Amino acid sequence: MCVDEVGVGVAVLSQDQQPEEVVMVRREVWGEIRRAARDEGLSTSALARRFQVDRKTVRHCLSQEGWRPYRRPERTDTLMVEHKAFVEARAPEVGYSARVLYQELCRERGFAGSYDTVKRFVAPLRAVRLQADRALTRFETPPGLQTQIDWGQARVPFRRGAVVVHLFVFTLGFSRRSFYRGYPDERIGQFLEGHEQAFEHFGGHTREHLYDRPRTVCRPDGSGRAVWNPTFKAFADYWGFEPRLCAPYRAQTKGKVESGVKYVKRNFLSGREFLDWCHFDEELVEWNATVADVRIHGTTHERPIDRFEGERPRLQPLCGQPSFKLQVRSSRVVAEDYLVSYQTNRYSVPYTLIGQSVEVECRGDELLVYHRDQVVATHAVLGGRHQLAILPEHGPGAIARNQRLRRGHRSGQHSSSVGLTDVEIRDLTVYEQLATGREVCP
Repeated sequence: MCVDEVGVGVAVLSQDQQPEEVVMVRREVWGEIRRAARDEGLSTSALARRFQVDRKTVRHCLSQEGWRPYRRPERTDTLMVEHKAFVEARAPEVGYSARVLYQELCRERGFAGSYDTVKRFVAPLRAVRLQADRALTRFETPPGLQTQIDWGQARVPFRRGAVVVHLFVFTLGFSRRSFYRGYPDERIGQFLEGHEQAFEHFGGHTREHLYDRPRTVCRPDGSGRAVWNPTFKAFADYWGFEPRLCAPYRAQTKGKVESGVKYVKRNFLSGREFLDWCHFDEELVEWNATVADVRIHGTTHERPIDRFEGERPRLQPLCGQPSFKLQVRSSRVVAEDYLVSYQTNRYSVPYTLIGQSVEVECRGDELLVYHRDQVVATHAVLGGRHQLAILPEHGPGAIARNQRLRRGHRSGQHSSSVGLTDVEIRDLTVYEQLATGREVCP
């Protein structure tokens, strides 16, 4: 090996080497040889002297249509030959761990070689993958083209104890503006609801949505292809966007939303405690508007809210289209005020369910709330936004009063046998009149 005048290493070949033994020069030298031959009309010998390579190497460079890196011929006399296909397919799945591959080869395929043999075979496979990861270029999308969607999980301290919150993150590819929402799980109801709330938040949606193959979007069919979840595909068709999938084991292609998941965990959740789910939602909305939207983004060097102004006109408008009405139950956790949220409005449930999981289901104009598959509350669906629907029988007041009446009745029965005085049971309106100073009629 020698070094040319620009410091690029090339292989020097002896006169007796055959053409198939020619070692490829580096791309830079290959290009310079071809340029000098084309522009200066130098002979093969002159080119060989200038670049200090063999004439066979020069002829080989001039005969190539394109530069190709040198590859060592594969050996056919090693123990790994018969296991080559298995190792190449399995290596990405085990993180290119030679130790794991060696154990599986011995256990499942009767491999008789050593660990070092497997290690030498895996090393170039790992090097190729690392090189591909380093060469990964950021895919920048034009305004209104693509959104990236993903879930993140975090253990969050609530007053009643830590709970696992599933964070739905919806990030616009161009502006990097994101929508965040917390859910108790990642089922299809929460997934689609998160989409629709994001559509409303941004006033539209992009033409493409990119996903990392969750079961709520697709499932494998056994042949390497994916089959759409029929409910999700109907949802995509209803709203008019094109769903796209990351390549298997290539979640990096949705790096924008991956960064959003990390950001909300590190910035919003760090050091915070919450009373309940309602408090969590309120704080998340405020943080999104006052911190996430107005920070200087590390990649674009602009505020997402400012960059969004260039993306807003390119979004697909909602045009007043109603929600994708599905008889799909969405999970909720009952807040401290015994309310659950549905499409920005809040509905009461029996207060004894505070802190427990329930499911809400919309059927036409009626909202049903289930606990352990039993209907525990029924409400008319509210048409506006940020409204409340509270039934008196769900609160502790009515229940506590009924319990007092029952206790008083039982006490009266007991006192008749022992000679105690009965306690008069008054209607609660009497106490309201006394509190306001009005005359109480006998």
